[in-house]
Amino acid sequence: MDDRPTSVSLKSFTDEPRLIIEPGRAARVAALAEPVLAALGYRLVRVRVSGFAGCTVQIMAERPDGTLTIEDCEAASRALSPVLDVTDPIEGSYRLEISSPGIDRPLVRRSDFDRYAGQVAQVEMQAPIDGRRRFRGELTGTAGECARIRRSDAAANENPDVLLRIDDMMEAKLVLTDALVSEALRKSKHNQTKGD
Repeated sequence: MDDRPTSVSLKSFTDEPRLIIEPGRAARVAALAEPVLAALGYRLVRVRVSGFAGCTVQIMAERPDGTLTIEDCEAASRALSPVLDVTDPIEGSYRLEISSPGIDRPLVRRSDFDRYAGQVAQVEMQAPIDGRRRFRGELTGTAGECARIRRSDAAANENPDVLLRIDDMMEAKLVLTDALVSEALRKSKHNQTKGD
């Protein structure tokens, strides 16, 4: 059973822009990878270029349900490798890795903050807000261009609810909690019974 979205829903899925993006070499790779992944029905989540043990280019992608199978990773790798070889956005040799976002995934689009409302997130801002750059708390959705977070470390005299502009974030990701793991297991079980 193929649970890929229809062409109309696929277009809106792949067209939603990433608001938290990477700089430098990773941005060059992202610009090349995004249309290739979209043509396959996947959406780019994040690109990381690291120099540990040689150079590794990690491209994180997802299907509309937030997953990416091994077969999807292989298809993406086959499609991306020739594009990256021809355009050569990374100087020298590198190892290409394609992966799913995982349970404690990065949050990069407005819809991510709504989809994972109720889960705990950790956010690092590009510039301090009221003297702090890091925020941790329960996602409560979005308001305009901002993510709403209920801080877990707010003092008794502070309002725990904060609005953080998504495009001013340097990084945002879900925090691995028992509730997040339980939700992921529930979804996995649901998807298995749906496919049977």
